[in-house]
Amino acid sequence: MLLQFDPFRDFNRLANEMLRASRTPQSMPMDVYRLGDHYVIEFDLPGADSDSLELTTEKNTLTVRAERRTPAHGSEQGEASYLTAERPRGTFSRQLLLGDGLDMNNIAADYKDGVLTVTIPVAEESKPRRISVGRSSERKVIEGFTQSGS
Repeated sequence: MLLQFDPFRDFNRLANEMLRASRTPQSMPMDVYRLGDHYVIEFDLPGADSDSLELTTEKNTLTVRAERRTPAHGSEQGEASYLTAERPRGTFSRQLLLGDGLDMNNIAADYKDGVLTVTIPVAEESKPRRISVGRSSERKVIEGFTQSGS
């Protein structure tokens, strides 16, 4: 087994571990793209327990939370002693402010192979529509409309 010693990398890792509060949620990388009449958001959450995934919406804010726990490596020989621990653990959180025109009541989510995929459809009233233009020389009166004036 080859171990590489880089004192600066180890110092940075140690400083990050000491200064970062364990209760502070960490961010998660994501991709967002539009696919037809849906927006798709993919979050990288490798190793996150599917039972810890939590998606909530409030007004136009989507909140995603997940947790990656430290595995128990205890055995008859004793507790594990890490030589290197670079994978982040703890609570991960991300909030997205979503624009108007999305169907917040029909959001779908799926977690597979460490990727959480959230699909948000565009609301019907926000989809583009074609408006036909009449081509008559007569002036049309819109019924039910009265114009008050002198």
